[in-house]
Amino acid sequence: MPGAEETQSRGRQSRPWWLGLALAIMGALWLNGARGISSTTNYIGLGPAAIVLAVGLGLTILGVLLILQALRGDFRAVDDEAEAPPSRSAFLLALAGVAVPLLTMRWLGFPLTAMLAFALVTHAFGSRRSALDLAIGFALGSTAWFGFSRLGISLGGFLPLIG
Repeated sequence: MPGAEETQSRGRQSRPWWLGLALAIMGALWLNGARGISSTTNYIGLGPAAIVLAVGLGLTILGVLLILQALRGDFRAVDDEAEAPPSRSAFLLALAGVAVPLLTMRWLGFPLTAMLAFALVTHAFGSRRSALDLAIGFALGSTAWFGFSRLGISLGGFLPLIG
């Protein structure tokens, strides 16, 4: 049984504040990179730097929050003994979900590709409601396709096999 001194030193070591610092630095790099993107806007008032700025700001805020959690002791590193072994099948399913768009986008179109990728990744994370996951993936993919089409950005045909 560990003594009080060992438990106290383990508590200090298991506060990975440096993860928050790394995240905040990454956010600052994104914000700095956004400065170099031209600020021309299109008809909706957002330029190409808008997404980069949003991601940079989000990463910076999350990094600061993670540092605060670590310093308060709310965030601790996972104990090696309590950690479950990695699942090879879950990793391969998530990898397949990332690879599906590379292999099927041209033939299936954006909505069906998004549907398959979403279902594979949710299954890798433990969901067993395949029909619901496929429906949600199709709805998200269709919404994104229609949204980008309205902005004048082509994601290919909606359902190339059918049309």
